[in-house]
Amino acid sequence: TPVDFPAGLGISPRLEVQVVQAATKWKRWALKQFGCDVGEGLYTDMRAIRKDYFLDHDHSSYVDQWDWEKVVTPDQRNLEYLKEVVKRIWKVIKGCDTLLRKEFPALNTDKYPPIPDELKFVHAEEILAMYLDLPRKQRETALVKEFSAVFIVGIGAVLKDGYPHEMRAADYDDWITPTVTNDGEQFYGLNGDILVWNPVTQRRHELSSMGLRVTKETLVKQLEISQQTHFLQMPYHKMIMNDQIPLSIGGGIGQSRLYGYLLRKAALGECSVGVWPEELHKVCEQHNIHLLR
Repeated sequence: TPVDFPAGLGISPRLEVQVVQAATKWKRWALKQFGCDVGEGLYTDMRAIRKDYFLDHDHSSYVDQWDWEKVVTPDQRNLEYLKEVVKRIWKVIKGCDTLLRKEFPALNTDKYPPIPDELKFVHAEEILAMYLDLPRKQRETALVKEFSAVFIVGIGAVLKDGYPHEMRAADYDDWITPTVTNDGEQFYGLNGDILVWNPVTQRRHELSSMGLRVTKETLVKQLEISQQTHFLQMPYHKMIMNDQIPLSIGGGIGQSRLYGYLLRKAALGECSVGVWPEELHKVCEQHNIHLLR
């Protein structure tokens, strides 16, 4: 939730400013502002407060992540390019795991095997077909328990059961573009999430969300589907419609989430200072898990 406040002591009238708690829209505009060409981009060491978040071992009011955005061409707006970018990100994560195991030999145990060399790419429609009787979170859990590390493609469009795998904003990622067909069934979406199996908690663990961003055509389609066409009157949306900001791909990688995964931790609070209920502190301490205060 953005925080508004007046700034500028001695200025009349004072400046009305806002602290945003998400960098998605700003990043695409910043590509234009910084004059980034195709293949160039930016990343931010982002910190945010999500005051309306629920709090548990995997969620915190304090959010730390690397947000990134890169300029692309119209020809790069396809599923193969998305997968190429995802594979490059995973290669870095795998390299970090290898380095950490050399630096900290205690991580080399049969209990916690090395992370997979490669991700398994699965479309949300395929996951639905695989686990038809399970709700979404349980489908994800069953999937990562079997494959260890996955990239779920196509999050936001309505699936065969009449529901999206998960709701996504209509003005960020492109989840409506047709991509591939499977046995005559059309799949949609140029976005997705990296999910892994956490051997410590024995649960699913989301590391990153990313996607090719909307074009002016897909923006209109997605706003129509979500019944939010009034957004087209807002400055950011007008920039997209008037071709004033570049086509891009972008996402975010949770820092404490990644640290916890690589260091085999059970809770975000072992990697970053946050605020959690006292009851959670007590439960964690009973299992020799100490949350930073």
